[in-house]
Amino acid sequence: MEALMIGKITLTWLQGGENNLDGGAMFGVVPKALWSKKYDVNEKNQIRLRADPILIQTGGKNILIESGLGKGKLTEKQKRNFGVNEESSVDESLNKLGLTSLDIDIILMTHMHFDHASGLTTIEGGRVVSAFKNAKIIVTDVEWEEMRNPNIRSKNTYWKENWEAIAKQVVPFTGEIQVVDGVKMYHTGGHSDGHAVVVIESDGETLVHMGDLLPTHAHQNVLWVMAYDDYPMTSIEQKQTWLSFAMKQGAWLSFYHDAIYRALKWNHSGEITEQLTIKK
Repeated sequence: MEALMIGKITLTWLQGGENNLDGGAMFGVVPKALWSKKYDVNEKNQIRLRADPILIQTGGKNILIESGLGKGKLTEKQKRNFGVNEESSVDESLNKLGLTSLDIDIILMTHMHFDHASGLTTIEGGRVVSAFKNAKIIVTDVEWEEMRNPNIRSKNTYWKENWEAIAKQVVPFTGEIQVVDGVKMYHTGGHSDGHAVVVIESDGETLVHMGDLLPTHAHQNVLWVMAYDDYPMTSIEQKQTWLSFAMKQGAWLSFYHDAIYRALKWNHSGEITEQLTIKK
């Protein structure tokens, strides 16, 4: 498992699963001739995407960003439609670190789409139950409302089996929230109406986790947004804001979906100056 230190804060990427989605959907109106130069595509026009939660360890707290694809919850049809070739092994990743799901104190959800939220619950005795029974689950109030009351478009990704069992654990916030010292969340909208980013700061070092505003390194261009984005102009505006912030701070940018990089730094010319790649 890859790890990164941001000052005194440790980040470790867990194994949350992998799926393959249509490249055209992932890059929206950008022509394949352009995006395929930056990210590999298979014969089905699909690109590889990870769904790997990040474990943050600071101040005696174990905090997750996102929850993975889950295990044993997706039907064969869903696996086929979403190109899932690897389900979550978050529990196994935690065990390697001497932890269990009961040791997770807080989960930060940038948003609640199925590929981020399916790992919040698990199947026990034929029932859907919380996978992290001791954790507070932090999400924007806007996202939590839509999760429970999706519209005609979003009902395809906001599933009741991903929220009903954890409802009492959810802590919604409005605008921004300081989770613990050095870890904040900010409501951005864009990809979803309630989407948020996570900012980690310690000892003069900074990391920005932009969630699905920046799903892969190939989405660096602020105009390259997904067809999955509900509010693409908001995504563009927020990418401008947070990429500018990251570059001014000399900050790391971390990924949940990227199949090549865990995190990287870009300079003002858009060149990679530091990187943490996924080990083969």
